Amino acid sequence: MSKNLLLLFISTFSLGWSQVNISAVTTEDYLNILRSNISGDKAYETTAFVEQFWRVVGNGGYNKSIHKIATDLETAGYVLEENASNMDRFTYRIEKRPLQLPTWEIVDAEITLIGDKEPLLSYTSNRNMVYLNSTSTPKNGITTEIIYVKDINDLQKESVKGKIIFTESNILEIYKEGVLKKGAVGIVSYDNPAYLQPEKNENAIQFRSLPYDTKNTWGIALSHQAKVRLVSALEKGKLMANVHISTKIYPSEELTIVANIKGSEIPDERIVFSAHVQEPGANDNASGVGVQLEMATIAAKLIGNESIDARRTMTFLWGDEIISTKRYLQENEKRAAKIKWGLSLDMVGENTAITGGSFLIEKMPDPSAIWTRGKDKHTEWGGKLLGLEDMKPHYLNDFMIHSFMKQGKVAHWEVNTNPYEGGSDHTPFLDNNIPGLLFWHFTDQFYHTDKDRMDKVSQETLKNVGIASLASALTLVNGDSYTAMDIVQIVKDAATNRLAEEFLLSEKSVKGGNPVENEITIIKAWEDWYIKAIASTIDLASPENKVILEKAILGAQAIIETQSKVFIAELEK
Repeated sequence: MSKNLLLLFISTFSLGWSQVNISAVTTEDYLNILRSNISGDKAYETTAFVEQFWRVVGNGGYNKSIHKIATDLETAGYVLEENASNMDRFTYRIEKRPLQLPTWEIVDAEITLIGDKEPLLSYTSNRNMVYLNSTSTPKNGITTEIIYVKDINDLQKESVKGKIIFTESNILEIYKEGVLKKGAVGIVSYDNPAYLQPEKNENAIQFRSLPYDTKNTWGIALSHQAKVRLVSALEKGKLMANVHISTKIYPSEELTIVANIKGSEIPDERIVFSAHVQEPGANDNASGVGVQLEMATIAAKLIGNESIDARRTMTFLWGDEIISTKRYLQENEKRAAKIKWGLSLDMVGENTAITGGSFLIEKMPDPSAIWTRGKDKHTEWGGKLLGLEDMKPHYLNDFMIHSFMKQGKVAHWEVNTNPYEGGSDHTPFLDNNIPGLLFWHFTDQFYHTDKDRMDKVSQETLKNVGIASLASALTLVNGDSYTAMDIVQIVKDAATNRLAEEFLLSEKSVKGGNPVENEITIIKAWEDWYIKAIASTIDLASPENKVILEKAILGAQAIIETQSKVFIAELEK
């Protein structure tokens, strides 16, 4: 089948079914309203406040961030739940739970090679140098020999008792064996991955952690520059080093903040936004905290002055990554059963001219997570290979992509997607069979390093993410049958384009000698996914207009089925 014939085929079916838009308010309307109200100011100011702290659940910086959010919510009109009446639509609460393990925070640190005038590393310039859960050294530090351990077998050949281990592989395994069992005083390590461009960003350190253990001592992570200096010194012979570390380890409580905008008509149904507060970076994830706070405050302002409404409830959750979201979904089965969508904001403020990568929507599991080809590609984060049983067909993927692309076109902002990989607050939603997506950036050459600071954050990006996220959410929480019919059209168009792309890839694959059966399996997988995704729009149906939506669904599904049959027939020739 020629490309010209293929394009004619797609356009014929696209023109043959169209939906007249009679929704009261569309995504485009919300985008226009929010472009005049979301500036990124609140998001940027909040990101700057939060990123100054090395945040782990329960420590001082984490708690100050939570209370900053609460103060700003109150200023925006949110009422503490315990003081709220049934008439209050904007409420919040701070949930408090004892931590099972102590919290941790860094105070100061330095490592100096004996004979050098300048420290090898200092906390003042590398705030990620000390492993989370490290204990303090004696007040004057520890001065002892530092030795290289290549692998776990080296620990059987040489005594490490009373010495500092330096290693570049199997770090935690070597720590447990060499420090906890064989008496080394601590560990120094290097393992910055290639995507961080360590030779270029030679002073960056990616943060590391030790599992909490009452027998813990300490660990230090090296920058590339520090590693080179250390290796050079070791090559000259016996090497002594002084290590000074000051940390705090103490009992605390876990704080989670939950804000709600009560739906005016269907309050039991809701969308949930989640942004984690812990992790010490600016983009990861002070930026998610900031964008979500600006969204919550602007939504309250516009609903409060009746510029817009929210028929369903909007929930904003700030807490511990994955843990807080998972708990929110599991602790109240009745509430969880009515959660219709979950959206995670994680690393959403990047100045990509500096960090690299682009803004990404990580899709719910679709066949691109099984057969990653064509324009689809995984990030360096990666993800396990999925199977057909892992698929999550739903309209949320293509609806969100369509909405964000609209904002991207107006703002000249690059929006891309990646197949499902997991690892953030969208995973608990999916694990509980709730449609969920991740908004993020990757690759980021400063990911999890102490160079992830405010100079890598773009207020323009924060603004764009806030506008597109909130506009999409408002469309959904106010959605009805007509909204669903608009979405059917969006998903149908995405389906016909995807099937056409997959057909061309399969046609090329067959010509290259690959089995036709394998390619037919891929086409059928996409057909099945999209037929089910279109069917999922029924969850927005209003009873009085359900029939017309059902007809639209059947019409769109018929187009997809027909297109798939034609493409499969072409492959079988």
